[in-house]
Amino acid sequence: MLAPMSDTLVVNEIYLSLQGESTFAGLPCIFIRLTACDLRCSYCDTAYAFTAGTRRSLAEIRREVRRLARPFAPPAARRALRARRPAAAERLPLVELTGGEPLLQKNSLPLLRALCDDHFTVLLETNGARDISPVDPRVRRIVDLKCPSSGEAARNRWENLACLRPTDQLKFVIASRQDYQWAKACIARRQLAARCPLLFSWAQPLAPAQRHPALKPVPPGHTPLSRRELAEAIIADALPVRFQIQLHKVIWAPAARGV
Repeated sequence: MLAPMSDTLVVNEIYLSLQGESTFAGLPCIFIRLTACDLRCSYCDTAYAFTAGTRRSLAEIRREVRRLARPFAPPAARRALRARRPAAAERLPLVELTGGEPLLQKNSLPLLRALCDDHFTVLLETNGARDISPVDPRVRRIVDLKCPSSGEAARNRWENLACLRPTDQLKFVIASRQDYQWAKACIARRQLAARCPLLFSWAQPLAPAQRHPALKPVPPGHTPLSRRELAEAIIADALPVRFQIQLHKVIWAPAARGV
């Protein structure tokens, strides 16, 4: 875990783009990508955030978010928003804290609270290995449940399932037929469809230049699954899940950053 400093976070990048995943896919979103992760999933496409970053104050991060959000509300609309203090769901862009793994840095929690206080719809993308219970209840938590091909399934924090609310989302990244069967059985055994929306995200194969040497290997015996095969399996098995691909990789080059 990165050593904390008062009111600061180590940030890899902050940028405005479209949300590429989750039930919010396609909406304008400001991404705050924090540095460091405690997992090394076989398919990780953000390994550049493992170590690279700049320490920034929470106040500076909030100012940057407000600057990027400014074009979405002309001055008259901003005055009206302040006057009636709207529910966050009425406001765009979204703001997502991602990584790396955001919950490795303790000051991610006060930043999430502050962004909610600023009346944004706030999303948290977390790898499922950290305790999500301290997160502000206004935050929409998108929690990974690591499948076997990740090489990190042993790190799943199963206690998080009891913390899930209907406003949260549970994500399975599916790279193999074995992943699919594991996720399918997990959903049935733990009755996960009753807890929150479930996401089946197809794992796009990494280009050689994207593959960080520290990533875990795929365990032996796994059979790759194409996105079409995944979609057709969901339909055939009538699973109560949302199929998703990473929209930003369809719009821009798969290795592009800041999108």
